[in-house]
Amino acid sequence: MASIQELKDFTQQVRRDILRMVHAVNSGHPGGSLGCAEYITVLYQEIMKHNADVFDMDGKDQDLFFLSNGHISPVFYSVLSRSGYFPVSELATFRLLDSRLQGHPTTHEGLPGIRIASGSLGQGMSVALGAAQAKKLNGDTRLVYSLHGDGELQEGQNWEAIMYAAAKKVDNYIAAVDVNLKQIDGTTDQVLPMGSIKAKFEAFGWEVLEVKEGNDIEAIIAGVKKAQSLTGNGKPVCILLYTEMGNGVDFMMHTHAWHGKAPNDEQLENALSQNPATLGDY
Repeated sequence: MASIQELKDFTQQVRRDILRMVHAVNSGHPGGSLGCAEYITVLYQEIMKHNADVFDMDGKDQDLFFLSNGHISPVFYSVLSRSGYFPVSELATFRLLDSRLQGHPTTHEGLPGIRIASGSLGQGMSVALGAAQAKKLNGDTRLVYSLHGDGELQEGQNWEAIMYAAAKKVDNYIAAVDVNLKQIDGTTDQVLPMGSIKAKFEAFGWEVLEVKEGNDIEAIIAGVKKAQSLTGNGKPVCILLYTEMGNGVDFMMHTHAWHGKAPNDEQLENALSQNPATLGDY
């Protein structure tokens, strides 16, 4: 069990990784990656039972995680590498030709920790549900987790999956939605208003809880543990995680502008100065 300070230090180093990765190739998605750094850190460092030493697609007797909004691959790659799935030094190959660390995660490169190719939005929940049902059929008591963007919920396939999950009582599944209220072209309200996401999930028959401080590690831990306590009762569970896009870098916060834009040299220096190294840079 990591201490809160250790989790904060881990998250801060992840932020540095994200910034340096996208800057190096002048490409990638820092905003959402920074916003979800605390959540994915908590999953892999505190919550999930998983084995980085022996990765296989079956994931038997392990908790599974599926990243649906695959464009935030920088945060996923950083956490996976620093959790032991592949060498941290490989982060330097992000988005390069022939790299295993493509802009959107892919499975054909055989990168440990990656279970689905994601980035074509709206598909992750369908895959996660299949994995959760397979665990039930196999008598495997571990849980399945997934992460989605709030703008991603504008894709219709999500709602087919949401309806299916409740109808089939897939109650070993916890789906988190990153509610940062922003997407590539503006706020979610400007692009396509979502209304009450909580009311929608509840109307579809889900258990729903909210983590109002989605960038606070202690709040995340408490929220996920509460979600775990709601599993096994005949309903899938949704965590609404209210985050700030670009969290941890003052000029990237409170705007959608950094959804898919890399910092220049001066901006990188500024951003890194706000997040001093804790675990050592790659």
